[in-house]
Amino acid sequence: EAHHRFKVDAPSGTALMLGEAAARGRGIELDDVARRARGGLVGPRGAGEIGFAVLRGGGIVGEHSVSFLAEGETLTLSHAAGDRSMFARGAIAAALWVARRPPGEYDMRDVLGFGAV
Repeated sequence: EAHHRFKVDAPSGTALMLGEAAARGRGIELDDVARRARGGLVGPRGAGEIGFAVLRGGGIVGEHSVSFLAEGETLTLSHAAGDRSMFARGAIAAALWVARRPPGEYDMRDVLGFGAV
């Protein structure tokens, strides 16, 4: 994942959420297999580890990629935010959605239609 140079957390919450999803899909706990930093002569990555690579620099709004790596092949899913206006549009859409709902507790899974509402 990559963000602007002023972002203070690493990995980002979104990167950790993606790692949690990958671990959940494998039926394991992320904390048991997460490797958040590698530097120097650390040896090969262990089998089954979920690695995080973090870049901070310039004015990058936000980029996230999930790569599934095997010998001889790679599958990568990526998303890049070009500007912050997309987050504002999402917040407005969520506000309009929740305004039509009864009082309660909702999250973005509900707004996007993934919840059981």
